[in-house]
Amino acid sequence: MKYALPILLTSTLLAAVSIQADTLTIPVGQQASGQQSSLPQRGTSTSAVSQQYGEPLTRHAAVGEPPISRWDYAGFSVYFEHDKVVHSVHQHTPRNN
Repeated sequence: MKYALPILLTSTLLAAVSIQADTLTIPVGQQASGQQSSLPQRGTSTSAVSQQYGEPLTRHAAVGEPPISRWDYAGFSVYFEHDKVVHSVHQHTPRNN
C-alpha cells in the first residue's frame, strides 16, 4: 500500500510525457495579402461594382432583414446590404502539396 501512490504518480507522469502533438500554424491574416486592394471596398454601390468588375458569374438573391445579397466573380465574392458593399472576400483555392 505504501508504494501505490509513487507508482500511480510515476505512471501518470510517463503517460503525460509520451503524449505529443504537433502545432499547425495557419497565417489567416496573410491568406490574401497583396490582393486586398483589388476587391470592391465597403460602401461602393452595386452599379459601381458592376461598372468596374463587369457582370458577376452568379447573383444570389437577397435574404434576411436587412437584405444581404452576394455576387460571385472569378476568384472573389462581394456581399451587399441593400445596394452597398459590406464585404468582399477572396474565394478559397486549395493548394496542392
